[in-house]
Amino acid sequence: MNRYRINLLVVLAVLCTIAALAVVLDRGAGNPYVPQNGDLIFQTSNSLQSRAVQIVTHSPLSHMGIVFMEDGGPRVFEAVGPVKSTPLATWINRGVGRHFTVKRLRDAESLLTPDALSKMREVGESFQGKPYDVCFEWSDKSIYCSELVWKIYDQALGLQVGSLDKLGSFDLNAPEVEEVLAERKCRLDPEERVISPVAMFDSGLLILVHEE
Repeated sequence: MNRYRINLLVVLAVLCTIAALAVVLDRGAGNPYVPQNGDLIFQTSNSLQSRAVQIVTHSPLSHMGIVFMEDGGPRVFEAVGPVKSTPLATWINRGVGRHFTVKRLRDAESLLTPDALSKMREVGESFQGKPYDVCFEWSDKSIYCSELVWKIYDQALGLQVGSLDKLGSFDLNAPEVEEVLAERKCRLDPEERVISPVAMFDSGLLILVHEE
């Protein structure tokens, strides 16, 4: 196979990948989402605890992750079961109605330098494979979705994206919430620090870049 044919095949493969990604991300909804490293992506998940999270935080947002560009395309680094990296299209398809919202650092172009992104990936790798924190504690032994993203930005760049609250400030007395906590046999500390998806979503450090 000559060099010209090899190059042609490579170009065709790249074009096919881009076309497939455009179908997934555009879906006829106006301007397509163009992923960038460090984007924060939010959704209402179909998980068993999703309704409880929505009640506790008074928000439809129940899951989030952080976008990183890889050789195979955009992926979402998330805490769901173990902490892992999920293809963006797969992540979107898991959400209710495949709806998602993306926010980005207001000063992303100046803050997310190659060195900064390298540090963020390094911090993320330190959490890789850790179990999901079903009791929403602040330790690093296990970790939940918004805690993962908050700690990546905090430990890598010293940026606190969203204000920490105390667990006791949330609405924990709803029947759906009490049922989930009872099943998990969690002994909650009202003084425990906690970060919710909506607290990060509302951060003044972020701007809205896409919603569908």
